[in-house]
Amino acid sequence: MFKTIKNAFKTPEVRKKILLTLLLIVIFRLGCWIVVPGVDSAELANQLSQSTNTLAGLVNTISGGAFSRLSIFAMSITPYITASIIIQLLAMIIPALEKLTKEGGEEGRKKVNFYTKVLTLVLAAVEATGIYISYSKSYPDIIFNPGLRTAVIFVLSLVTGTSILTWLGDQITNKGIGNGISMLIFVGIVSGLPDATVSVFNLAFRPFTTINFLIALAVIIGAVILISGVVFVQEAERKIPVQYAKKVVGRKMYGGQNTHIPMKLVMAGVMPIIFASSFMTFPAMLIQIFSPSSIGKSGFLGGLYQFSIATSTSQGVGLGFVIANAIVYLLLILGFTYFYTYATFNPAEVANTIKKNGGFVPGIRAGKPTSDYIGSVLSKLTLFGGFFLSIIAVIPMFMRFTPLNLAFGGTAILIVVGVALEFMQQLESQLLVRHYKGFLE
Repeated sequence: MFKTIKNAFKTPEVRKKILLTLLLIVIFRLGCWIVVPGVDSAELANQLSQSTNTLAGLVNTISGGAFSRLSIFAMSITPYITASIIIQLLAMIIPALEKLTKEGGEEGRKKVNFYTKVLTLVLAAVEATGIYISYSKSYPDIIFNPGLRTAVIFVLSLVTGTSILTWLGDQITNKGIGNGISMLIFVGIVSGLPDATVSVFNLAFRPFTTINFLIALAVIIGAVILISGVVFVQEAERKIPVQYAKKVVGRKMYGGQNTHIPMKLVMAGVMPIIFASSFMTFPAMLIQIFSPSSIGKSGFLGGLYQFSIATSTSQGVGLGFVIANAIVYLLLILGFTYFYTYATFNPAEVANTIKKNGGFVPGIRAGKPTSDYIGSVLSKLTLFGGFFLSIIAVIPMFMRFTPLNLAFGGTAILIVVGVALEFMQQLESQLLVRHYKGFLE
């Protein structure tokens, strides 16, 4: 890995891309400290330090703490992610959009990207309006001169911040290294690493006791094991062998080669967790905006709010709510894993493509038997991948009952590891194009 980075900085073109990526990341981090006009940042910090509502903890982690400071990047890139998900779902049910996505070529991708960005602005405006209403009701002292003018400036600032982040992500993707959107999320999460390090250090040495030191050591070892497991599962794949028969075209012979279909254990990546998390926290968001007085009280809305926020926090939430939430959360992740995997990988299409090209899976007849075989393998892999994602996402929910307040939850670890692996793969690809030898050794 270090040799790869060293060779990258020796190559002028790759070095330029890396430096540009770092510059855009610095701009992102600076923007996280620019507070929205009309907000008393000192009073906001005081109010949040006394509050137990951490419903937006995942968003705050992804945004690198920008949400808790109400900076112009408070909403992070989440409206763009949501818009992308909606466009993908619409492409499954709208034939014209599906044709544009699959057969439109470069022009089709540009149109789909345009629709995604327009929807991003709409979602950002709606979310920014909800944030203003929520904060003005929950923390009225943090808004200077509340009114229509302040609300418009507040909403425009957040929407502009999201637009800037979308542009930064596009620039990293097109002119830098790695996927820009994923890179911004990665940087936002990693920015919480110092706080996590301080938390573990304080647990071990302030005050120093043998029990606290062993707990801190166990946390470090557990984190290493967890990250290693995520890397292993993310990189693991099931290879289905495929053979192509020889055929003569004119005076030349084609085919006769052996290859394979690589199938990842977790094809859906982190998307099922994002789907499930959004689904679980949606009721709490509505209650927080339209009925904040019911928060912390008994009754249906109060109980629904506690059940909904158990995904994000254990503060003020009973263990029963956390257990019930974890069960529903696990089932939702499993369901969304199957949904997203089969939406992006169609065994019938793969089998037909193999048949058209004169290929076959050894021991399996071409056509429907091949489709059934690939579908069976995919179902087993998806079941394992769904349980893996569920365990990674659910276990940290119960860790919140410990004295630790670490920045890295299960979702954050999956994102960080996935983006880091993708970055290294793209960096190696850039060097491979330039005929570097030995950097993979």
